[in-house]
Amino acid sequence: MTPTHFLHSIFKPENFNAEELSLVLEQFDEVTYKKNDLLIQQDKKANYYFFIEEGFLRSYSIDTEGNDITTKFFCPGDILIDWHSYFLKKPSKESVQALTGGKCWRINFADFMKLFHIEAFREVGRTRLVQNYFELKNHTVSVIADEAKVRYLQLMEDKPDLIQNVPLKHIATYLGITDTSLSRIRKEIMQSDVL
Repeated sequence: MTPTHFLHSIFKPENFNAEELSLVLEQFDEVTYKKNDLLIQQDKKANYYFFIEEGFLRSYSIDTEGNDITTKFFCPGDILIDWHSYFLKKPSKESVQALTGGKCWRINFADFMKLFHIEAFREVGRTRLVQNYFELKNHTVSVIADEAKVRYLQLMEDKPDLIQNVPLKHIATYLGITDTSLSRIRKEIMQSDVL
């Protein structure tokens, strides 16, 4: 029996004919990465997009005061792409750093275009783009409208494995708070769980 390919969880075999699915899988390269590797670098073009099979990563940018601010986390099953840089060939405004070792599958733009005639492939792309847009929009509004504790609890609900795999300082910058505030929030939550 043939083992199930990780990419079958994204490009579901029931949505493709055998020839299409084979063509899709052929275009992706398996890549392993180590902790602190950069998959995308600020000021360089993002030549690949990735599906994360194992490991945790973050995108970040440097603010006007030189602070390193996390803008997004990536977990197993996520797509990792700088849409603007990949499709418009512009330098990326962020870097993407591995927070753990892991494995992913990448595709370059030329190979991506070979697949664009496949309707089911385009549909996966559209679905992922919409999901990314709503996640970004929800986070942006939440930073403005929600208390930090609410933002933290929502992140833990959306990505429960982050706490064990991601330094708290990165979670704090993503939430727009200090390390001290995050420690206080976590202490409050633990105390309320005990009661």
